Amino acid sequence: MAKTTITLDADLALEVMMRVGAASPQDAVELVVRDYLSTDRRTIARTGGTRDGERFLPQPPTAEEG
Repeated sequence: MAKTTITLDADLALEVMMRVGAASPQDAVELVVRDYLSTDRRTIARTGGTRDGERFLPQPPTAEEG
């Protein structure tokens, strides 16, 4: 798996570490990203994609031909 380097503010990294209970900033960010991705997949599976909401919008009136 490819790896990348991300620069974060130290306060932000410490806050994430404290919230997720990780010992290193790298582990904390990895946990948050993995959780976000898994939550996003579950949400889309339950609610549908972003374009599915268009089904419920009222249809614009069509011009009557006469």
